[in-house]
Amino acid sequence: MLHVGLPPLTPLHASTPRQLGHSSSLSQSSSSASPLPYSSTVNAANVTSRVSDCYNGFSLPLPYLHKPPSPSLTLPPFISLPTIAPMAPPPYPLPSLPFLLLILTVLGLPRSSSTLMPGFRRQQLETGFQVGLRHIDAGRNFTKLQLIQRGINRGRQRLQRMSGMATTAERNDFQAPVHVGDGEFVVNLMIGTPPVPFPAIMDTGSDLIWTQCNPCKLCFQQSTPVFNPKRSSTFSNISCSSKLCKGVKPSKCDKSCEYRYTYGDESSTEGFMAMDTITFGESPKRVSIPRIGFGCGLNNRATGMDQTAGLLGLGRGVLSLVSQLGTQKFSYCLTSIHENKTSSLLFGSLAYSNFNPGKIPRTPLIQNPLLPSYYYLSLKGITVGYTLLPIPEFVFQLGKDGSGGMILDSGTTITYLQEDAFDVLKNAFISQTELQVANSSTTGLDLCFHLPVKNAAEVKVPKLIFHFKGLDLALPVENYMVSDPEMGLICLAIDATGSLSILGTFSSRTCWSSMILRSRLYP
Repeated sequence: MLHVGLPPLTPLHASTPRQLGHSSSLSQSSSSASPLPYSSTVNAANVTSRVSDCYNGFSLPLPYLHKPPSPSLTLPPFISLPTIAPMAPPPYPLPSLPFLLLILTVLGLPRSSSTLMPGFRRQQLETGFQVGLRHIDAGRNFTKLQLIQRGINRGRQRLQRMSGMATTAERNDFQAPVHVGDGEFVVNLMIGTPPVPFPAIMDTGSDLIWTQCNPCKLCFQQSTPVFNPKRSSTFSNISCSSKLCKGVKPSKCDKSCEYRYTYGDESSTEGFMAMDTITFGESPKRVSIPRIGFGCGLNNRATGMDQTAGLLGLGRGVLSLVSQLGTQKFSYCLTSIHENKTSSLLFGSLAYSNFNPGKIPRTPLIQNPLLPSYYYLSLKGITVGYTLLPIPEFVFQLGKDGSGGMILDSGTTITYLQEDAFDVLKNAFISQTELQVANSSTTGLDLCFHLPVKNAAEVKVPKLIFHFKGLDLALPVENYMVSDPEMGLICLAIDATGSLSILGTFSSRTCWSSMILRSRLYP
């Protein structure tokens, strides 16, 4: 389920937005003299100082979201946005919380997916635990522009494979429509007894948990030693009759449950299914969970995996960690990719320890039979400024052939919209932004504006609101705009795609933006 909280906003000067086509204003009383709804300023100092609060259990007062902060404050280096003038009050009420909270409810996960041994203390899982997340490019010597370009390139490649897989009528059920090295965030786990490092890409778009294993016949270079099952006292094979084995649809099952998991390109992992203890977090709050099913990869073809040993699937299928744990909730909170700050992945009650779930507005998730692992959202429309864009609702709907729709994805950086919808959005920003359109070919983004040489503090950007079934998601300006003062550009961090729309991590990052998935194993 999805929830949005926004601060009270103050009026700005009057101006006349140009209407696009037959678009209808959200405010029926608005006239040509109605003020433009510009985005409010964000206090960078508070953003960076509260990142650790996000990691330590979501203690997020963030007072700057309740009133316009001082115009002298600046944003973090990565976004480097000029001060944005306050937005005019919206023509309809929005819920107000100290930060932006995204909540989703996942229904229909496999009924008997939990594999935990009877002796495992369920209350330990329900109490909650957390593990750090590191951006794939953290600490590397890239400029701000290079960082976002790398993310865009990963996202575009991933998107092409996702869209292609969604429109394939006959597809292998044991195939993930992503590239194994496309992930954005690495989670630092440990596996076995005694535990050894297991850095893995976090992926909400696939289900299988896997790591490279010895004796490895074909393995990519990894930064940690390859896992040796013979050295783990808690390692065990999975029987052919187990539900996890049936979940991988083994081509052969004699002494072991063999699997081959292919991705949207030529990447693949091949080996046998097993169980072992996986350890989360750091001492003294480390949590070790026994009997987690995973793929022990002996033949692995992949690129872009040099910082990891495998993948952590968080999708909606029987093989994912979410299904195996049987927990009703998990969340992740993402910091800026330009900051060497640790993001967090939380399970159990820590996922929403500071919130009352009963008072959080919700939007349902949609199931796609062709891509059952994905978390599809019910996007109904988009508002830019005060203008509800003239985009037919069916543009964002999931088609009978499995195409279209919108997903929430941890492996895609920026947000992508169906191309016709994006064109309308782009025109709306051009119309309502009082800046000159710039050549964006060197940025990797579709729409950029020239930053004024003087008076940059007065730059105004229209507010952006995604309307989902049951709630309105109003994004902070730094979650959809990115600038480079040295290049003199400010760009829209949204792009076009053929049919499948994606809400990327750039739009759901930083401390006031967290996402909670609540999973019901027994609907």
